[in-house]
Amino acid sequence: MATRRRRAPASTPAAPIAPTAPASAAPSPTPIPAVPDTDAVLTPTNSPAPLPVSVSQAKAAYFNRELSWLAFNRRVLEQAQNPRHPILERVKFLAIVSSNLDEFFEIRVAGLIQQVDNNVQESDGADVIGPREQLRRIHSVVASLVDDQYRCWQDQLIPALATEGITFALPASLTPGELAWVHTYFEEQVFPVLTPLSIDQSHPFPQLGNKTLNIVVSLDDPTTPELDRHFAILPVPRVLPRIVSIDSSESEKHQRRFIFLSDIIKLCAADFFPGYHIHGAHAFRVTRNSDLYIDEEEAANLLKKIEEELRNLRRGAAVRLEIEDGVDDQIFSTLCDHLSLSHEYVFRLDGPVNLVRVMALGDIDRPDLKYPNFLPVNLSPLREPGLIFDTLRERDILLHHPYDSFQPVVDFVEQAARDPQVLAIKQTLYRTSGDSPFVRALIEASRNGKQVTALVELKARFDEANNIQWARQLEEAGVHVVYGLVGHKTHCKVALVVRREAYGKLRRYAHLGTGNYNPRTARIYTDLSHFTSREALTSDAANLFNALTGFGRAPEFTHLLVAPYSLHRRVLELIRRETDHAQAGRPARILAKMNSLVDQEVIDALYGASRAGVQIDLIIRGVCCLVPGVPGLSENIRVRSIVGRFLEHIRAFYFHNDGGEPGIYAGSADWMPRNFFRRIEVVYPLLDPALRRWVMDELFAIELQDNECARLLTSGGAYLRPTRAPEVPVFSAQNYFLAAAAQRARAAEL
Repeated sequence: MATRRRRAPASTPAAPIAPTAPASAAPSPTPIPAVPDTDAVLTPTNSPAPLPVSVSQAKAAYFNRELSWLAFNRRVLEQAQNPRHPILERVKFLAIVSSNLDEFFEIRVAGLIQQVDNNVQESDGADVIGPREQLRRIHSVVASLVDDQYRCWQDQLIPALATEGITFALPASLTPGELAWVHTYFEEQVFPVLTPLSIDQSHPFPQLGNKTLNIVVSLDDPTTPELDRHFAILPVPRVLPRIVSIDSSESEKHQRRFIFLSDIIKLCAADFFPGYHIHGAHAFRVTRNSDLYIDEEEAANLLKKIEEELRNLRRGAAVRLEIEDGVDDQIFSTLCDHLSLSHEYVFRLDGPVNLVRVMALGDIDRPDLKYPNFLPVNLSPLREPGLIFDTLRERDILLHHPYDSFQPVVDFVEQAARDPQVLAIKQTLYRTSGDSPFVRALIEASRNGKQVTALVELKARFDEANNIQWARQLEEAGVHVVYGLVGHKTHCKVALVVRREAYGKLRRYAHLGTGNYNPRTARIYTDLSHFTSREALTSDAANLFNALTGFGRAPEFTHLLVAPYSLHRRVLELIRRETDHAQAGRPARILAKMNSLVDQEVIDALYGASRAGVQIDLIIRGVCCLVPGVPGLSENIRVRSIVGRFLEHIRAFYFHNDGGEPGIYAGSADWMPRNFFRRIEVVYPLLDPALRRWVMDELFAIELQDNECARLLTSGGAYLRPTRAPEVPVFSAQNYFLAAAAQRARAAEL
């Protein structure tokens, strides 16, 4: 896995971004320029040229989901390699690459290994690549990706940081003063915390936690040189900072010098083994299977069962070993044997283990090395909390986060908790922040005597422990806590308020979103928040909560598209309606923005629409299993991915419907089997004419103009920068929305 591989070509640096005025309408679709595809990251399972015209026969016309995800992580790495980003932001992108890979191995690779262990031969995806072949391709791609990631760190980021006075010391480069400071730091802060664990016949191999830092030490006793070499492991607790700022008398003003904790421990490892000779010390890290396995129908108490599983996760089967390059073969084999891990799952790293930790450099107080500070604009009609319900009786409101402040979403629930006319609040909680204002508001509402119901998703991956904590706090305050439907994650983002109004009439108000109820991530995720008091939507929202908290095998929804009940069927119907229009010679158009496109039936329906002449533009940040631009199959489909400062998280959809009302929707669901069939999802129509125009004339139109952060997916699987004529300026959609928000803020101050 450590073999150097040919890298994908680097992106061409672009000129400074110059925001332009928004387009008045969605631009006409233009074909993706033909670009030689000589270094594709993905490939269809067969050559795309001879694909049959019949969609039912085109079983090879799908990209593999796992390889497509790795291609997305490659696009994240491109941001770290891009010198146009501020240096500390580039470091952050590099850390995100590692964080993404951690989750990928914990869940996706772990699942494939289990399939191989269970002798599963066939793929469970639209492609025909079996799990064993998927693992082979994954490891080849990951090896290249990791190799490029560490080359970026060593050859690009470290030198760029050094020019700004931020340097990293290796043990051999420490000055005498720095060396003295490091030894003192070790003796005072590290030595008392660490416990050496020897490995021999009387000491079994220790249980190493998932993704924890460890130092393996090779040593021998000088008095018995004829005996085999000894090994010991130093597990490093998470309480110790992984990057240490050197504070010696030699430190220069305005200079920051750091050293990795692993280097400090290796330098001072002999202190743990007096009388022994140290041959070598190397940092390593084990990634384990972290997927929860819970049979909800067999679990009498879901909350307790998940708590038990969380305790077991740290002991899950090893799926990856990362270790510093240069480790000798004996240590390497010993670790692999004890972890029952094949050598193909081992990555020898040319640099520090776990680059996630370089995210801590973002705490350095150097605003000149970060993106310009941006404060979300709170200029919506909902900015006066006391007038929220009065405003929503008159009109619908749509906010575009993070450009529009998330505060009105918080105010909506907090105001409902305090308003004496509010009788009931119902809300879903999938992921929320550590100090959640929503949880506090629901607790306050319950103590104020309101009927409060919270649907807390205990199985929100990697947030299980937080959600258990929130569930208990809410229950203790008298909130009715429900965990949703058996076998389905409650992923939708819905809050419903029931209020008594004039003459005793009850009126419902709803917030429907594409993102989580999390003020922290709302500053870095692009999402939509829709507020409404329309009976057509709020009555459907009420039916949804009734189905989730009570019994309802087939609840009916008039306007909301709800998974697992109607969403998949309606999406197919909307695509086929456009297909029918195109076949009849009428204009037909589909625009869709989402995180992932995986579902085979939907992909096949899009292929059919393309063959009929429907013009289709897909903005898909991450996984895309559809192959665009194939003659006779998908030549009318264009796919782009936007990766930039903010995480593109919006799911929005447009269906032209010539001669009728266009269908414009937003919601929580990607087009994946899990979203259609194994989650509770809500996709809602935008019914207000002004909001519908904004989605078309701003959201879609602007993002389709992006030629800076966007990459176009080719039929061969490569993601390439859009070509542009010399007279066309470089344009970033995210920068446009940032500039537009800043302009609104300035105008409001005048």
